[in-house]
Amino acid sequence: MKRTGIRVLILVMALAIATGCSKKAEDTSSSSTGSTNGSGGASVMPATSPYDNGPRAGESPADEALAKQGEGLFKEKGCSACHGFGKRISCPDLNGVTMRRTQQWMENQILHPEVMTKQDPIARQLFAQYSLQMPNQGLNEAQAKAVIEFLKHKNHETTEATK
Repeated sequence: MKRTGIRVLILVMALAIATGCSKKAEDTSSSSTGSTNGSGGASVMPATSPYDNGPRAGESPADEALAKQGEGLFKEKGCSACHGFGKRISCPDLNGVTMRRTQQWMENQILHPEVMTKQDPIARQLFAQYSLQMPNQGLNEAQAKAVIEFLKHKNHETTEATK
């Protein structure tokens, strides 16, 4: 009986977090994460990161073989439960992410999300905006690069579809 009560409490907390994250805040900035302060006030200054300096990941063409592998990992790890393309689910919309972020920043966010939330200003701002910690999916560096290639592929598809 005690175990069931704990499970119910965990479920209620998870639902509270999920519904609390459905506020209409979008990650729409071109190079960083600008947002309002939640009370309709002035915009929060975009955060900057030492990992996000340099060319955007999407400036180079996607490696289609790696993108296919990355798509499988994206599905297998359940990334689409939180992230969409062209729509916000409970976390940032990934449409255009490869033109907002560098390869290095995305790789660090995929491999070490818990460290990034503590140390990286952009990751901290995203956590504050969406109130959810990205889980560490246990990917290795090659797998993270494959996921990024998939994101580049998807972002390129979306850009081409809107032309």
